[in-house]
Amino acid sequence: MHPETNRSVARLMLGGVHIHSDLEGFTDAQARRALAGLPAAGDYEVVIKPLRYRSSPHLAARCEFEERRIVLQVPIPFRPFKEPVVYAARRKRGHGIRFAWASETVSFRLRREVLRFLYCHEWMHWYLFEELGKRSSAETACDRFALRNFRRPRVSAADADAALRRRSRRRAVA
Repeated sequence: MHPETNRSVARLMLGGVHIHSDLEGFTDAQARRALAGLPAAGDYEVVIKPLRYRSSPHLAARCEFEERRIVLQVPIPFRPFKEPVVYAARRKRGHGIRFAWASETVSFRLRREVLRFLYCHEWMHWYLFEELGKRSSAETACDRFALRNFRRPRVSAADADAALRRRSRRRAVA
């Protein structure tokens, strides 16, 4: 018998989102509580899986559009870690395409923080593709949205729209 069939695999709903945890010792209910207050990704399923790493923990997740699934991977064994998050890029002057990257190093002390950050990031990919009909490969916009919102108790699509807006440049009136 397959190991997954031995466990009770109850599908829980969070605003229309099916949530399932494959993490040992981390139930579907705990996953639902960790993601509470975040926007639903339509009818997409959210699956939480272990991420086995070689040297140090890191962030990993994906949005599988064809399968209508968001996969969040939590480092196992979990220990607090820091991860640089690039949230903006500005083109440098001169020849070629070069960028100055803006980043922030984020400390992840809890599994909950990792799950919320990854879900926010992948939800933004979903939002761009499914709701706005745009290409979903806007990594800096997804990171900017996740960085601004993963620690907030409530997040909405209005927050996603704010993450997509560019700051207006002030131009001198001649």
